[in-house]
Amino acid sequence: MVKRLLLLTILFFTSTVFAAEPKLRGYDEYQIPSGYNIPIMSLQEFSTAYCEEGENLNFITTSDIYIYETNIIPKGTRLTGYIDKKNEPVKGTNASMKVFINKMYLPDGFEIPIKGYIYTPNDNLIGGELTPPAKWHKMPHYQRWTMFRAMGVLQYVPGGERRMGEHVTISSGANLTMVLIAPINMTHTLIN
Repeated sequence: MVKRLLLLTILFFTSTVFAAEPKLRGYDEYQIPSGYNIPIMSLQEFSTAYCEEGENLNFITTSDIYIYETNIIPKGTRLTGYIDKKNEPVKGTNASMKVFINKMYLPDGFEIPIKGYIYTPNDNLIGGELTPPAKWHKMPHYQRWTMFRAMGVLQYVPGGERRMGEHVTISSGANLTMVLIAPINMTHTLIN
């Protein structure tokens, strides 16, 4: 009798242990695709004149990012990054730099790794434009109006030399756009 009772209690406890599943927190996973543009604002001034490669930079988002009705990235989310590549000014070309953004801190302090660059149409390179010509030359351009009479116009054309390049500076509070180069899988969202 004792053996049967012991056997029944063991079967009862093992069946309840294996039958009870842990209760998991319900959540939705959202994915922000690569190539997505996020409007941000610079929290500090940075320039090719006095900043070096690897220097840390801070930004914040300037608007809420929604997927369906869920606010995925709230306004004021802090982003950090660094100067990934820097080119000094040379004769004919202004200075340039690439800024890589690697972390996002939600307002509750949760940290998410991301991969993105400050977007520019020039392959995400801030600056790097051609400088104006150093000299302009006068050159006549002739047009024939009559059979034996040639009339000309004296025009200025750029010379072969260009001016020395200048440093590029992004001011504090500048509105910029970050483009994602890898998708963000958001499993942590803030609940109001």
